[in-house]
Amino acid sequence: MARIRLYIDQPLVAGQPVPLDGAQAHYLTGVMRLRAGDAVTVFNGRDGAWAATLAEAGKRGGSLDVGAQTGPQQDPPDLWLLFAPIKKARTDFIVEKAAEMGAARIQPVSTDHTNSERIRQDRLQAHAVEAAEQCGGTFVPPVADLLPLAQLLDGWDPARRILWADEARVGPAEALAGLPPGPWAILIGPEGGFSGAERAHLSRLPFVTPVSLGPRILRADTAAVAALALWQAALGDWR
Repeated sequence: MARIRLYIDQPLVAGQPVPLDGAQAHYLTGVMRLRAGDAVTVFNGRDGAWAATLAEAGKRGGSLDVGAQTGPQQDPPDLWLLFAPIKKARTDFIVEKAAEMGAARIQPVSTDHTNSERIRQDRLQAHAVEAAEQCGGTFVPPVADLLPLAQLLDGWDPARRILWADEARVGPAEALAGLPPGPWAILIGPEGGFSGAERAHLSRLPFVTPVSLGPRILRADTAAVAALALWQAALGDWR
């Protein structure tokens, strides 16, 4: 399989030429120094991994020739990550790690103590794409636009349980192996924690399970990685 991997938002069929936009062509030729005939692995998030060769590339675009499929589609478990955006670079980090660690959907939420009132959804989606390209995955989690937490909870399907990383439950990390299977979401709060009203609301919801992530209060970006790792090890595809 080729060392360079590229996400292509196009159907992939053997023998089919695939167009490249200017940014993709620049990445392959200007950054990775490929030439016509060099190999690339491509994926579209639906049809697995495919061998391709660079047919042509210029400043305004180019094309790839698609060969044979080299790997099946590998979708992650049905796990969403809900998180309150923080500083720009650390929000980018959360999105990148969620994509690498197997989140199926990434949903930013605004809370009473959220520092960022808006996000660049397109930029965060690009980070998810880059993470999938680098980690060898064939799935790119969609990054949704920012929603108020209260609005999200009001319309929530109770069949999808929420694992709430509750900063007030500082202590030994809680085992998740006894939790029921099925669709889940992980909820990570903002740097200032959840407000009293939010905590009371979450505590009343029967589909929310509060857990501790250990004996120290974690930064929001660290908490996201820790919670994803615990869930994947207990209920996900790391077993």
